[in-house]
Amino acid sequence: MSVTKDLELLKDDKQYYNGVGKKYLSNSDIGALLNDPASYGVKQEDNVNFAKGKLFHYMLIEPDKVETIPTISVGSRNTNKYKDAIANGDGSIILLDKEYNEIQSLVTAMKSNSHFSSHIYEMGNQYEVPSIKEICGMLWKGKTDILKSDLVVDLKSTSNIKDFKWSAKKYNYDSQAYIYRELFGKDMLFLVGEKGTNKLAEFPCAESFYQSGKHKVEAAVEQYQKFFGSNPSADLNNWFHKEELY
Repeated sequence: MSVTKDLELLKDDKQYYNGVGKKYLSNSDIGALLNDPASYGVKQEDNVNFAKGKLFHYMLIEPDKVETIPTISVGSRNTNKYKDAIANGDGSIILLDKEYNEIQSLVTAMKSNSHFSSHIYEMGNQYEVPSIKEICGMLWKGKTDILKSDLVVDLKSTSNIKDFKWSAKKYNYDSQAYIYRELFGKDMLFLVGEKGTNKLAEFPCAESFYQSGKHKVEAAVEQYQKFFGSNPSADLNNWFHKEELY
């Protein structure tokens, strides 16, 4: 199947994450390839922060999908009502009403801020745009939150906005920025909201941030080729982490 046909399919989240998208590397693979190659390709367990982030995203730019995020009116996940709901569902995390309201409040704050709102809803913006490109000798995929005429904009929620500049590298947003700049030919801008306080911040990316991401991508490709390529040169059972302490 051609890349053009795959691009059309990647507009569908099911295809992007669990269908034809599995043919391509993405930024979500970086952590596994660099830190635990044995976990590459293994489905990650659902968690509360992931569900909150998805709801945040849906409320801002895909409101028709908000109803796909389940919620429940209980005060804790230790209640029998919550446990019964999980047992009778598909096992996915269910957000508590208070968590839903927290995200809704943050979304309202972002929409109410004229600078952030103009970025998100500017005329001509495109949303959820997929792309595929060869980077460092491998085919990579990505899907923008927002594609503007001059920027790729990504929406993030965080528990601590002051620490975002450090957590951005921890969570591989530097490699995301590098990959997306390669995929779409535009610089990356992160629009971030702090859960609980509704503080907002804008984070453009310095060239050093992109270069940090490039190094991760190069290292991830090296790991992929070593363990999963057409002619692997190493056994996963012999992998171990090595890092100089300083």
